[in-house]
Amino acid sequence: MNVTVIGAGTMGNGIAHVFALGGHAVTLVDVSEAALERGLATIRKNLDRQVQKGLDDADRDATLGRITTSTDLPGSVRQADLVVEAVAERNEVKAEVFRTLDREAPAHAILASNTSSISITWIAAQTQRPAQVIGMHFFNPVPVMKLVEVVRGLSTSDETYETVRSLSEALGKVPVEVNDAPGFVSNRVLMPMINEAVYCLHEGVATKEAVDEVMKLGMAHPMGPLTLADFIGLDVCLSILEVLHRELGDDKYRPCPLLRKMVAAGHLGRKTGRGFYAYA
Repeated sequence: MNVTVIGAGTMGNGIAHVFALGGHAVTLVDVSEAALERGLATIRKNLDRQVQKGLDDADRDATLGRITTSTDLPGSVRQADLVVEAVAERNEVKAEVFRTLDREAPAHAILASNTSSISITWIAAQTQRPAQVIGMHFFNPVPVMKLVEVVRGLSTSDETYETVRSLSEALGKVPVEVNDAPGFVSNRVLMPMINEAVYCLHEGVATKEAVDEVMKLGMAHPMGPLTLADFIGLDVCLSILEVLHRELGDDKYRPCPLLRKMVAAGHLGRKTGRGFYAYA
């Protein structure tokens, strides 16, 4: 299968990695050569880690050989059987991308979004092929995390769903069917917990270390919610909470003022070297 992945950032390069490792020809697309080089460097680093855990050198080299890069979005999708979009979590950006995909991709191609909160039904409505639009929500780090939320929009066909479900299983993932709703299941449950942890810090209930320790030791979470927020990206957390608050209209999703303040300051977590914690 020819797969095009739009966006070479944290999620996009991971998605390209798993498809190429699964034997698919992958075109990785971004707006600049610099972004593509960073994405490829991450893929190489992650494949080297897998070699240390038992992946053959030949499989690593073959995986890299299946990935090509492009800054030409229209040209990159004209031979695609599947396109997976992993661009910024903004409606206007996704709308523009999907209109281009609909115009340029072959008629049979499935158009998938890795969105973590934006409506698949709304995304599908930007195209003339809503039955072939679906959510394929991977989790970070993509080469490690098993879950894929397979999100059905209002018009997603059974054929499209079955193709994506079986493809996800072939990649070694565990697909879970979810109907289209703000935040789907994962972020509708996770983000209010993270937001409440931020409120605990904001209101002086406990230090950040204490909040994380309670959730790790008391609830058996592998990492605390503030550490996890830094890992996800505080800007991403804020964006998802804003979608939940706007679409569901319930103030329990209202983002904590401290979260807004940190994003405004550019303290976005691991990717900027500073969030709730400092990183080298």
